[in-house]
Amino acid sequence: MRIAVHGKEFNRQSAPFIIRVFEALSSYKAEILVSEKFSRFLTAPAFKKLKLKTFDIGDSLKKVDALISIGGDGTLLDSVTHIGKQEIPVLGINTGRLGFLATNSKEEAEQAVMKVCEGAYTLDMRSVLRLETNKDVFGDLNFALNDVTIVKKDSSSMITIHTYIDGEFLNSYWADGIIVATPTGSTGYSLSCGGPLIFPRSENFVITPVSPHNLTVRPIVVADGSEITFGVEGRSKKFLISLDSRVASVDATIKLKVSKADFKVNLIQLEGQHYFKTLRQKLNWGLDIRN
Repeated sequence: MRIAVHGKEFNRQSAPFIIRVFEALSSYKAEILVSEKFSRFLTAPAFKKLKLKTFDIGDSLKKVDALISIGGDGTLLDSVTHIGKQEIPVLGINTGRLGFLATNSKEEAEQAVMKVCEGAYTLDMRSVLRLETNKDVFGDLNFALNDVTIVKKDSSSMITIHTYIDGEFLNSYWADGIIVATPTGSTGYSLSCGGPLIFPRSENFVITPVSPHNLTVRPIVVADGSEITFGVEGRSKKFLISLDSRVASVDATIKLKVSKADFKVNLIQLEGQHYFKTLRQKLNWGLDIRN
């Protein structure tokens, strides 16, 4: 069994917990691979005793059985860049605050690792967005699990975003920006801008404007088989495009097309876990203090 591990920088207090995760994997005689970025933080003597191999973005992980992400939701999104199209199952262990994607707490970590090693889990398959441009902006990392956003740069004036669905004109958004979110990303930036919650298996994307000047403009849900194209103009010569946490500055000469990627991200779901339960626990969805 081969297990990959990716994480973020951690403090001294977290080191014993992370060591226990590695020890749990070792008890199942798993071959452990650690991302190059995470390996830089594993400097304590206890880590040096472990036989750890490293991997980096772009390396083939086809023979890896699962990837464990140790951190918050941002760390899990970063983990997805290491997996790419390989569709390796991902377990998120939350050491951050919210943990909407990384649903397993530190207290549950060792038990969760054991379940993964025993194959006692199901897969929650999540759709992914693909961004195509006429310029090489993100290289092979031109995909996003959460969202693709187009926003104005710094404190510049609003931008106008001409939007088309399958070649048919939808609207010209006069706004600070626009978000195309997957169901997974519907609980993130899109939600904070007034977008709806979308169930992961609904086969939809949502287009949500960011601070639109026209109050009649609202988010719209479209089929995930749609091709969404954009043209951007404004007083500023530059604007920003982001794929999850990866950001690039571009100009108005760029052509943008967003569509569904031909692969999915497989989140590991253990017994007792469900999207609705996570909504209630993490977002207090439906909470009424009168009940």
